[in-house]
Amino acid sequence: MYNSQPVTRNPQPENMSQAKIAIIMGSDSDLPIMRQAADVLKELELDFDLTIISAHRTPERMFEFAKKAHKKGVKVIIAGAGGAAHLPGMVASLSPLPVIGVPIKSSNSIDGWDSILSILQMPNGVPVATVALNAAKNAGILAAQILGAGNKTIQNRLVVYKRQMAEGVAVKYEKLEAIGYEKYKKE
Repeated sequence: MYNSQPVTRNPQPENMSQAKIAIIMGSDSDLPIMRQAADVLKELELDFDLTIISAHRTPERMFEFAKKAHKKGVKVIIAGAGGAAHLPGMVASLSPLPVIGVPIKSSNSIDGWDSILSILQMPNGVPVATVALNAAKNAGILAAQILGAGNKTIQNRLVVYKRQMAEGVAVKYEKLEAIGYEKYKKE
């Protein structure tokens, strides 16, 4: 059902694929953060589109994307932005789809707080699910969970993913308890 090779190109909104998840960002400088969402979706074998849509520099592109994404089969939008960070909220105001906002600490940021508050403090009627600063990986997981609520295959992938995460932590705490914190710090 899902292509294990995600779509990671830079399509025009009218040419976007039938991916269920769209990852958008305000600038290519956001890519080092937003690729975390792409990487976890790839690991979960979920198709996605990834592109740049600036709320301030390409507003027409943003309007077109936000108004048409649901008609193209997108089910969840992950939107990352730094600074004034209007992209997630503006997309949410125009789209009937769930929008997950990723505040990004950018070079012109006020320690990330401007991005966090711009995305988090949305008015009633325009919800944006907001993850932590630079936490695009969590946005990817949340998007998968939203889709997984109605899809057992995706849900099962998430169960395996979380089990593997717990097993990774178990290896660490077992080692810490076996050798003590002073030896653990040195390794």
